Amino acid sequence: MAAPTLNRVVKDFKCAATGNQTIQLKSLRGNNVVIYFYPKDATPGCTTEGQDFRDLHAKFKRQKTVILGVSRDSVASHEKFKAKQEFPFDLLSDPEEKLCKQFDVIKEKSLYGRKFMGIERSTFLIDDNGKLRKEWRKVRVKGHADEVLDAVKNC
Repeated sequence: MAAPTLNRVVKDFKCAATGNQTIQLKSLRGNNVVIYFYPKDATPGCTTEGQDFRDLHAKFKRQKTVILGVSRDSVASHEKFKAKQEFPFDLLSDPEEKLCKQFDVIKEKSLYGRKFMGIERSTFLIDDNGKLRKEWRKVRVKGHADEVLDAVKNC
């Protein structure tokens, strides 16, 4: 499946999410949407990234922007992670990697010499008409949420 293309409408999707809901991209039209993919709940980098988006959530909201975090973890794991970190946004569960594949974020990774397929930390900004406006791949957590907020302001 081809990854979304800049300045083109992103293909609609539905995904199980926290709060016992299913989120559909099409239903978020009229808002900007930030979708950030992260490897695993409750790991140091993923926790910091989520906290950074949490801490800027009010500013994103003023820009009519919905934040969604995505990993392969279960909804139950997401519920615990969200509650512990007090995230004011929803987390999407993608255990079958459908959304990950749609956005082409499953990449070969290496840890202690062992190679495996995993989520490459990536973020996508979709405008209020459903068009992809910006993407960040191989994200470094420090300062990333601020950079995304700046992009939203210029969207």
